[in-house]
Amino acid sequence: HVIGLDDVRPFNFRYLMDMPVYGEQRVLDNVKERFAYIFASNPYPGVPRVTLNSISKNEPLELFGQSIVPIEVLHYKLPVLGFRFDKFTYITDIKTISEEEIEKVKGTEYLVVSALRREEHISHFTLEEALDFIKKIKPKQAYLTHLSHRMGKHEDLENELPENVSVAYDGLSFTMND
Repeated sequence: HVIGLDDVRPFNFRYLMDMPVYGEQRVLDNVKERFAYIFASNPYPGVPRVTLNSISKNEPLELFGQSIVPIEVLHYKLPVLGFRFDKFTYITDIKTISEEEIEKVKGTEYLVVSALRREEHISHFTLEEALDFIKKIKPKQAYLTHLSHRMGKHEDLENELPENVSVAYDGLSFTMND
């Protein structure tokens, strides 16, 4: 999900700084290739300004005094990262996850996970797969994201879900209580 990188320019203007971008080196190399104009030796004025930071799937990232744990999942055959921030875990574009990576998720209290549609999909959890994953993790609260229009209306889907599972939506915010 990097195609919107060109849209960071307003942040550059507002905060007068480069936007830090974090990813595994193979991802950063791909970003440099896709957005070569950003990284040119003499870039056009007004291009997005970013600073690329390489991270490892095997090491927590320390940012703003917080440890962020990368969680590797497969998006079909493509390894991608979800992240755990203390009691909160965010994983999208997931089709499979190893038992070793599941251990990193266990104990999370708030989980956001994708559930693209009801029908089988090559690279995303179905609703059933997402709900099975949520049952395995046992968070206090889970939110489904990356939903297709094929899932139906928000209200109808909400009525089908277990009590601790909700449909995520743009602008959603919540407070993590101890």
